[in-house]
Amino acid sequence: MCDMTYNSEIHHRRSIRLQGYDYSQPGAYFVTICVHDRECLFGEIVDGVMVRNDFGRIVTEEWTRSAELRSEIELDNCVIMPNHFHGIVVISGNTDNGVQRGGGQCRGDRPVAPTMPGPRPKSLGAMMAGFKSAVTKRINELRDAPGVPVWQRNYYEHVIRDEADYNRIAEYISTNPQRWIEDKLHPANFRLP
Repeated sequence: MCDMTYNSEIHHRRSIRLQGYDYSQPGAYFVTICVHDRECLFGEIVDGVMVRNDFGRIVTEEWTRSAELRSEIELDNCVIMPNHFHGIVVISGNTDNGVQRGGGQCRGDRPVAPTMPGPRPKSLGAMMAGFKSAVTKRINELRDAPGVPVWQRNYYEHVIRDEADYNRIAEYISTNPQRWIEDKLHPANFRLP
């Protein structure tokens, strides 16, 4: 059995969240989550279109379900890619923050490490933890592989600052499948250390 006790000499993960930023406050956030070991688990790109397999459909279902379970969350544009996911999450409360949202069509900056003992309730971290957990549980049930990781430990987030920032991100999401061959997460483009 493995001892998972925290040891500062071994565990050098530092949080790269914005220092002092409250990720439960109203606003729009761009998130990216990568599949464990960048495995192409969710389907494939065919002629610039993402064709989801059963695992990819689970991601779509759980993303939609996240907003149904959390009244403080609104979902905006998203894209499932073969080995990663991009989405815009809006924490409501300040619905007029200068960002015109795209209506939740699911079409894909910074790593965020989970904090201990867990994310603040009704925060971006809580939503992401629940989403990742639900997807992992369902995929592992389907492939009869309990305990096998589906996602990388961290996720990337970017606080959307204004409408221009939103428009740039929404365009990136909607065109991500057409640019798959150039994507740094495409298996042919991995840079090994």
